[in-house]
Amino acid sequence: MEFLVKSARPETLKTATLIIPVGEGGKLAATAKAVDAASGGAIAALLKRGDLAGKPGQTLLVHGVANLKAERVLLVGTGKDAELSDRQLRKLIAAVYGVLKTLGGSDALLALQDVQVKGRDAYGKARLIVESLADAGYQFDRFKSQKATPGALKKITLITDKADTAAVERATREARAIAIGMALTKDLGNLPPNICHPSYLAEQAKELGKAHKNLKVEILDEKKLQTLGAGAFLAVGQGSEQPPRMIVMQYNGGKKGEKPHALVGKGITFDTGGISIKPAANMDEMKYDMGGAASVFGTLRAVLELQLPINLVCLLACAENMPSGGATRPGDIVTTMSGQTVEILNTDAEGRLVLCDTLTYAERFKPQSVIDIATLTGACIVALGSNVSGLMGNDDELVNQILAAGRQADDRAWQLPLYDEYQEQLDSPFADIANIGGPKAGTITAGCFLSRFTKSYKWAHLDIAGTAWISGGKDKGATGRPVPLLTQYLLDRVQA
Repeated sequence: MEFLVKSARPETLKTATLIIPVGEGGKLAATAKAVDAASGGAIAALLKRGDLAGKPGQTLLVHGVANLKAERVLLVGTGKDAELSDRQLRKLIAAVYGVLKTLGGSDALLALQDVQVKGRDAYGKARLIVESLADAGYQFDRFKSQKATPGALKKITLITDKADTAAVERATREARAIAIGMALTKDLGNLPPNICHPSYLAEQAKELGKAHKNLKVEILDEKKLQTLGAGAFLAVGQGSEQPPRMIVMQYNGGKKGEKPHALVGKGITFDTGGISIKPAANMDEMKYDMGGAASVFGTLRAVLELQLPINLVCLLACAENMPSGGATRPGDIVTTMSGQTVEILNTDAEGRLVLCDTLTYAERFKPQSVIDIATLTGACIVALGSNVSGLMGNDDELVNQILAAGRQADDRAWQLPLYDEYQEQLDSPFADIANIGGPKAGTITAGCFLSRFTKSYKWAHLDIAGTAWISGGKDKGATGRPVPLLTQYLLDRVQA
């Protein structure tokens, strides 16, 4: 989809479809009034007949409106409130796209400059609009014999006030990059685990490195991990025929010698639970247990698209957790790259085992900040549902920066505590630390576990177990989150 920005009077422009807002009760703002005046009052006459109540997301498609160059006009309700919420705007855009994709026109003009959104300026509103439109067009039909029929719509132009043109153009460019990153994240997540295994992800990283000169890619195989002493990482993959891989991608877009930011993604390409095997119901969705790694891939793709002036290290901890005669057992004790020993009480708490060694490996890059992203705990879904991601960290400034980025991107997180009292739940009589802390506060104790390996830098942990994919039903699939949040965080560091 191509997105353009234009400062012009929409009633004078030729297009297949012109979209204008209508408030509840048929209220028209300035732009819509100008379109109505050009049509000789035809739109107002339609509204008087009660064909559109103007409730948020309601639509009315009108063909052949007199004196307009648009072939059709799509009226979309904006409700009675002076300002829309982010959620209302997304629903409105979804309704618009739902109509546009059924039409034969190849282009559309979106004249929503008079619509106000709470807490958002022209940039913020346009970012949300373009990202929502681009994401709405995502399809995954790679394995279907009958492919989806490509829609006729190829171009959408955002009409804006002249003073806002530069800001809306920037928003459009950044939203498009984020949507590209989200699409990659969704593709990787939606792939079946017989295709998307650790070696496949490593190959994808190599291909990305070949396409971008300022991206260096290194793959650490079992021998290299063994040399590094990554005993926890290796323990997770030892029950699978698919070998584990740590993927290291270094993007150098900033000043030479400038300390990088680091993103660490959990990449369990399929999680049976190992010997502590999961129930059979919905186990197919455990292909999404690499959602953290997929989101790091997607964020890096957005950064590459924008060529951000920043240095970034992306570390992907990739393994497959399977039960077999060679699999790790409950009660096994392993030595991590940091030298700390871990008693594995539950082999289904494997994400923290690959992450702890990867977080230790991150130290060598002397990062400004480290954010790990992981579909780590079902407890996070119990606590927060599927609307926001769980957030913990060892640095208040970093945590607040992530929270702010989530609000700006409408990809929110919620902070959970990392009090010392929770650390005691990880005590082991046989090793330095146990890999689970019992049934209470499971998300927090998982964060406490990771915090033991992050003492040398500013660190935050995002638990995306509830936000990385939609479970069950016809809408099942990866969401592409938290690519918007992570990209916004990096954009904020560039602009700081």
